[in-house]
Amino acid sequence: MFTIITLLCLFGMVTLPSIGNILAYPVSVKMSSKISNYIVKKCSPRVFSILRCYKHFVCWNYYESKKVPEQFVLISNHQSLLDIPVIVNFFNEKEVRFIAKDKLGRHIPLVSEMLRTQKHCLIPRKAKPMDSMNLISEFGKRVLVENQIPVIFPEGTRTKNGDVGKFYSAGFRNICESSGLPVVVCALDGGYRLRDLKKIFVNLKRGSYRIKVVKVFDSPKTKDDCLSILEESKVLIQNQLNEWRSLPLSVK
Repeated sequence: MFTIITLLCLFGMVTLPSIGNILAYPVSVKMSSKISNYIVKKCSPRVFSILRCYKHFVCWNYYESKKVPEQFVLISNHQSLLDIPVIVNFFNEKEVRFIAKDKLGRHIPLVSEMLRTQKHCLIPRKAKPMDSMNLISEFGKRVLVENQIPVIFPEGTRTKNGDVGKFYSAGFRNICESSGLPVVVCALDGGYRLRDLKKIFVNLKRGSYRIKVVKVFDSPKTKDDCLSILEESKVLIQNQLNEWRSLPLSVK
């Protein structure tokens, strides 16, 4: 019963700005941008507050701002669409922009207009490799100028069991080359338990999400540097997941 109430509260909170953004986007991108910023800065933190209040769902943030550069490329493992608001909240003092599939920019309430108006990098599913790389390169140059944080999930898709999948290097190398930024590596855990509605009903109560910066790398200069960073990052993230999952149930 409380799960239904919680979901209704969340639905009620995001419905109005979602409808407002859908109506505003065709008329005024500027107005849509303001609504999108409200969703990111106001609604997103409230979502986790509601979950904590009604379902004792905890988001553990291991964040020390002094340990990260002013601007950087962020890479992370990927378990759920909820990874996105978790990362946004984690770096709430910064402007975060994601590299994502372009289908997310169409016909998804609350999400699509926000991705387009905030100029996230949306890659067409059937785009040629060179076209995709050009889009990422332009994105890397733009975020550098606008002092934003580009985020890429090197796995390219969400993992089903929560373990770290294969890291692909092409997009990561391109964003590093075009931006020249250092690299921050994050570990995320908890999203794979909330991949669909059934899992949400089962695992939301007293569940948890964890996010932590596990390492900061200097800006890679060569292809080998990029490959080395990805290889080490995959190991570091999986080790962090294993450590979290070994914790007693009382702190999970």
